[in-house]
Amino acid sequence: MLDMLRRIIGQKPKPEPAPPPRQFGATPPGPARAPSFDSGLVPSLKHDHHELVELFEQIGRGFEQGRYGDLPAKLTAFKTRLEAHLLTENVRFYNYVEYTLRDDNENLALIRDFRREMNTIARGVIEFVKKYQGGIPNDVARQSFLADYRAVGGLLVQRIQREEGNLYPLYIPA
Repeated sequence: MLDMLRRIIGQKPKPEPAPPPRQFGATPPGPARAPSFDSGLVPSLKHDHHELVELFEQIGRGFEQGRYGDLPAKLTAFKTRLEAHLLTENVRFYNYVEYTLRDDNENLALIRDFRREMNTIARGVIEFVKKYQGGIPNDVARQSFLADYRAVGGLLVQRIQREEGNLYPLYIPA
């Protein structure tokens, strides 16, 4: 999972460490456990969306008010919160839904396509943040920032609407 998140945020995957040597007489690991349902997960993810939108709007207000020096910290806070949300989604939400749909090839393919699309959108948002985390030093960068901010805002709205409208309803007790 960390490798997937590293790819999303533009880092190279780290090699897996070698497993420890097996002890003679040790019990082999059992089958993987099924992911468990958490009735609070979707409300928590929706709350994350609310926080992310609020942080994103704070970035826009800071820009409009000419507080360019505040933007790197706000962008970093937004990126940190987004990465935590994506990790929760990938580990807890997608794993559960993919597990519950494992025998439904059509819907499983659909959810995996959705997951890839959502990760592409997330990469676009992360790239925006990285581009401007170092600051917005001049008028050309400010014009570029504004165009990028609006484009990323559209991606963010699209992602949230699709997740809450199409994806989250698939998270039901097995």
